Parts: sequence; structure tokens; C-alpha cells
Amino acid sequence: MKFKRSERLVFMTQHLTSHPNQLIPLTYFVDKFTQAKSSISEDIRIIKDVFENEGIGTVRTTAGAGGGVTFQPKISCQRAREIVGNFMEVLKTKERLLPGGYLYMSDIMGNPHLMDDIGELIATMYGDETIDAVVTIATKGISFANAVARKLNVPVAVIRKDNKVTEGSTVSVNYVSGSTRKIETMVLSKRTLKEGSKVLVVDDFLRAGGSITGVINLMEEFSAEVIGVSVLVEAKQVENRRFNDYTSLLKVSEIDEFNQSFLVEEGNCLEYIESGNDKYKA
Repeated sequence: MKFKRSERLVFMTQHLTSHPNQLIPLTYFVDKFTQAKSSISEDIRIIKDVFENEGIGTVRTTAGAGGGVTFQPKISCQRAREIVGNFMEVLKTKERLLPGGYLYMSDIMGNPHLMDDIGELIATMYGDETIDAVVTIATKGISFANAVARKLNVPVAVIRKDNKVTEGSTVSVNYVSGSTRKIETMVLSKRTLKEGSKVLVVDDFLRAGGSITGVINLMEEFSAEVIGVSVLVEAKQVENRRFNDYTSLLKVSEIDEFNQSFLVEEGNCLEYIESGNDKYKA
């Protein structure tokens, strides 16, 4: 079957965006379309130009026998601001305050379109880093972690607070919860994470940071390097927060449980993106 260039471009665009951060051999497209490498290379150049001009991502080609093409999601600053703005509007809706000053976010975590957008934003921030896995704490952070890991093309390691027989051998650490001030336990299966991995830690909400500190301590047991920590929402102006090296999409403050009100503002993720490659500034 003879494919027109327009048909090749549609298929190749779909294939690249469905396999982010994965090296696809050039021969795959050559064999698929029965075309010369020069024609396929020209198709890739067209896609590369459009992706970068529209702030969709970068397309890298690698020469040699083991070479190919790789698509890396990298949204523009304008698109990042749109995603943060949309997230802010969603967070402001409904009566979200729960006892203790917590926020109801289950509907947000279950919104696949929003999670997909946020996954692209986080992948843009950390896409240039070498990351072997995305780590999160069960259960609220799982959908968030999956969205990020999908864009980075890495597995997800889920830390649990109880030991299950289906996990096999596990490693556990005790930590002091930042909210309850109680000693709690978190466990991770030895098979889930390879020793020496480079990891990105993500979570839905950050207050005092006790849980994240526990995760970092647990990563040390695996000799893993924490490349970054990213949260959806952080509580602003928290005293004695245990670490400050993280990114957040939104900040909440002035929490008033009685009147069901709180103030929402942008986190530092936009600053993180805007301080990156000038090519993606809008």
C-alpha cells in the first residue's frame, strides 16, 4: 500500500506522542511505509518543526545503527500557565474544606484530562533529568504519579503504609507524620525499585512534609537518588517544614473551616519552567 506524505505525517505524529521519551528506530517507519530513509527523515523534520514551533515538545534524532527518533513532551510557558489556571479554577469550586484544614481532591485526582495536562507540565519540568521511576504514596497520589510517569516513560513505585503478602519482601521505615505528629510506617517492595535508581517523588498535598521526609528516608534504604519532589498543592506559611527543595502547582492559605474559604495562588512550578529553555518562553 502506497502512503501519501499527509498520511505518513498523521501516523508518525500519533505514534511519537503515544510513545514519549522512547527511542523509535528509523527503520520502523521505513518498513512501515516502504519509503527511503531520506523521505522518512524529511517527514520527521516537518513534525519536529511543528512540535517546537507550537510548544508541543522536542523531537530528537540519533544517528547510527542503533539510532532513531525520540519525542520529549515539553509544553510552552503559555500552555503551562493555562494548565495551572485551569487547575486553580477547579480547586476553587465546591466546598472542599474538610476537618483539620484538609482539601477534598478525589474528584481532581480522578479527572483524566486534568491529570494528563498536569503530567505534561511535570514532565516538562523534569524531562531533561535522568529519572528511572516516579515514586508516590498510596493511594491518592497514584493517578497523579501514573500521569507523570506516562509522559516520562518510566515505571511507578507506590509506597504503602501496610505490608501486604502480595508485595513479597519489603523495606520499611518509621516517620513522624507532619499533621498528626504520630509515628507511622511506610513500606516498599524490594522488587518495585532497583537499587541506585534516580527517582522523582510526587504527592497530592504538602503540609509539614513529614510524609515526604519519610519517602526520602526510604529511598536512602534503596540507595536511590531523589532528583526532585513535586506536589499538586502546598499549604503556604507552614512553620517548621522539613525541606524546601520542591515544586508545586498551587498554594493555599488563609484556611477558614467555619466559612469554608481559603485563598489559592500559583505555586513555583511556572517559575521553574520559565527559568528553563528560552525557546519555550511565551
